[in-house]
Amino acid sequence: MNSAVELYEALTSAPDDKTRARLIAEAFERLEERYPHLPDLATQAHLRETELRLQRDIERVRAELMAEIERVRAELNTEIERVRADLKTDIERLRAELKTDIAQVKADLLKWLVPLMFAQVAAIAALVEML
Repeated sequence: MNSAVELYEALTSAPDDKTRARLIAEAFERLEERYPHLPDLATQAHLRETELRLQRDIERVRAELMAEIERVRAELNTEIERVRADLKTDIERLRAELKTDIAQVKADLLKWLVPLMFAQVAAIAALVEML
């Protein structure tokens, strides 16, 4: 039997239900032999179901990623603020140290300049007396 018409004729001329059932089973067997990959074929319903499942999974992963990004962003903002505060503190400390160092240098300069100025005045006075 190579066609559906031949199968129909064989079924209508079969003497009993048992013979008809055997003919149908043989037709299915030939169909499976001719198309062995038939059970593996995907239908539009299968594809649509898979597409919907993938879209749902993509949306779930997207939501998880967005939540993770927001969590990391919040952690980074917290860390940035902490570093800013630390830098402000360090800058203020360095400014205070610099002011102290400048005051110390001024005092050291005055400690040397005043005696040198008196020595210059004395040297000039001595030179004037010698003339």
